[in-house]
Amino acid sequence: MDSSQMKRALRRLATEIVENNRGAKDLYLVGIRRRGVPIAERLRDKIESIEGEKPAYGIIDITLYRDDLSTVGANPIVNRTELDEDIEGKNIVLVDDVLYTGRTIRAAMDQLMDFGRPRKVQLAVLIDRGREHRELPIQADFIGKLVPTKQTEIVKVMLQEFDDEEAVGIFERS
Repeated sequence: MDSSQMKRALRRLATEIVENNRGAKDLYLVGIRRRGVPIAERLRDKIESIEGEKPAYGIIDITLYRDDLSTVGANPIVNRTELDEDIEGKNIVLVDDVLYTGRTIRAAMDQLMDFGRPRKVQLAVLIDRGREHRELPIQADFIGKLVPTKQTEIVKVMLQEFDDEEAVGIFERS
């Protein structure tokens, strides 16, 4: 997926989110740190251009909610979760770059529920690697692109903020 394909996918995601939620009222986008954050920011801007108002926006860091803490090391770097508004009664859209096993999303939902009880929680991802990789019964409501992959492959979403380019690549695990 190149830069122009990524922009089209994000525009389509924003349109679907607005249509599914009947506008931006009570809509709350929550980017999952790290790469879900800039994607959520782009969706927020696109929703504003469609609706004329920006939805509420927040950032969630799931580091301490993961069930695989052994992979983040003995002293994980924990960033702040930033939810600017109360999530009570809101239509939350969790935003991430890639949906794979579902474990990241489960951790995000666990943390989100510690902040209140939203009306609805939805999931938007730029790339869905396919259900055959799921370890939990989680699926995205909004998908930029479905990219069935093998277990031996890695999907890398490259964003200007981190990689100085915009693209999605699939690589063999080394």
